[in-house]
Amino acid sequence: MSMEIHEAPGHFKLWNQLELHEFQDKFVIKSVESPDQAFSIGRSDGNIEPLNSDTCFGGPSKISTIYGVAGTIRLLAGTYVLVITSRKEVGNYLGFPVFRVMSMKFLSCNEALRLSTPQEKKDEAYYMTLLKLVEATPGLYYSYETDITLNLQRRFKLAEGWTSKPIWKQADPRFVWNKNILEELIENKLDGFIIPLLQGNILKLFIPYVLCFQAAQLKLKNSPAIITLIARRCTRRLGTRMWRRGANLEGDTANFIETEQLLEFEGFRSSFLQIRGSIPLLWEQIVDLSYKPQLRIINHEQTSKVVEHHFHDLLQRYGETVAVDLTDKHGDEGQLSAAFASEMEKLPNVRYVSFDFHHYCGNSNFENLQLLYNQISEDFEKQGYFLVDSGEILVEQKGVIRSNCIDCLDRTNVTQSFLARISLNSQMQRIGLLSSTECISMFGEDYENFKILWVEEGDEISLEYSGTHALKRDLVRYGKQTMAGLIKDGMSAISRYYLNNFQDGIRQDAIDLISGHYAVNRNSPSPFQLNGFESISVSNINVYQVIDFVFIYPSHGISRTSKHLLANTLLPLQSLEQRDISLVILNKPITL
Repeated sequence: MSMEIHEAPGHFKLWNQLELHEFQDKFVIKSVESPDQAFSIGRSDGNIEPLNSDTCFGGPSKISTIYGVAGTIRLLAGTYVLVITSRKEVGNYLGFPVFRVMSMKFLSCNEALRLSTPQEKKDEAYYMTLLKLVEATPGLYYSYETDITLNLQRRFKLAEGWTSKPIWKQADPRFVWNKNILEELIENKLDGFIIPLLQGNILKLFIPYVLCFQAAQLKLKNSPAIITLIARRCTRRLGTRMWRRGANLEGDTANFIETEQLLEFEGFRSSFLQIRGSIPLLWEQIVDLSYKPQLRIINHEQTSKVVEHHFHDLLQRYGETVAVDLTDKHGDEGQLSAAFASEMEKLPNVRYVSFDFHHYCGNSNFENLQLLYNQISEDFEKQGYFLVDSGEILVEQKGVIRSNCIDCLDRTNVTQSFLARISLNSQMQRIGLLSSTECISMFGEDYENFKILWVEEGDEISLEYSGTHALKRDLVRYGKQTMAGLIKDGMSAISRYYLNNFQDGIRQDAIDLISGHYAVNRNSPSPFQLNGFESISVSNINVYQVIDFVFIYPSHGISRTSKHLLANTLLPLQSLEQRDISLVILNKPITL
């Protein structure tokens, strides 16, 4: 099969610079490149109307530049339009410029708020607080000229001419962060304005030259080799650490990430995929002010189906799957790991490998990951990678390694970086950048930059899920833990504790709202008056006093029930979903 995807005929592009015209009764958004391409949003009703060149705009009170429309959402009193107000070009994907969202803003079309009841006004004010958190969502990327949600191998499998379709139609909906808020733009056929946003990260490394042996002679390659890391975060079970754990009944897991490592050199392009995701069982870890809340496995008659659904989806998408479980084999983690192993025994077409990362790689024994590789090397080499030469497919990746720990952050990132390096060596040897006896670790500066790529990817994913940098960053970069790294890990651990207990509940509300997991219904009772209780703000509580409380009164000194009640009182607002669950957890099975 041969297909060049860079300059396909009829290639679809989005408008990349827009003007926002603010009128008393409406907002008008139009393309700077093609001013006849425009639409309006009524400020009283939020209705969208495509405009044409015959429309008279009149005199707006303000004109400003924006760089995209991310979607619309309707709340109690009107519509809010999310626009990109600043961006930063961070590189390119297969030759197409890629931008990172630097700031966003919601435009309010809620004049009906003055006609709302006092409770509706209070509720709308809280929803608007959530929208402020959405505006600060980290790690959002997009391109005006191509879809970035599809990995290289999937792009080559699509029918010829697919790049002529609107970019939102090209995208993999699993990885479109703003999928839920694009509906009104799609209904109004505003294809040139619809930007699918990817949450994850895109990092690039240029290797200006590589020394390699060919025909027994030392040869200098003057063409740069480019390594790109792309992390794609799935939206199906989106959330924050502790507030989104395990799987739902459809088999979608929390913190599911597809990571693609791309290598480009002259006419060659190669791609290596790995995936990570929470253990696909029904389990939770409700915050209760303890440093490490207890893991709880939810006994449910559909558990086996959940696991089966999850891996069936992976097999359909990625081929042969090897599940690498990096959790501890004792305590709460051990129980969860044992339950996972028990379910995996029922799946004949998926290999399960248990590797206690802390046991084998503790005390900076990073090199012991070789023990894991020895277990999976045959499958790993059989799965391979995807490689094309000037548009012609040479080899395909036939399967994928699915890694997990508890958070799918720290241990998982260390392990994935180790496997990525092994694959990269194979790819570079195949295309002639390295000889069969060489590896990237022989080239000090390039190898250092490669490791930094994986450190930064771990940090970005961790910031999106936990709110802090990744732990064990030193293992990726230096192969051992340093004292400075230990101190940073300790500070990040304390920050995670604080965020889990005092910030992530409201962050989860914001995520649920924008992703459509929670829908605003004007005819339903206020969700903020459950059982007659109002949420309590703790903005004046000193976090260090709380931490002192937790450590001075360990788990045997204060009951778990007391901690749970205290947490429910102190949290600014528990997640809408988790608060509902906590109210029924003692009386009946959880409805997921």
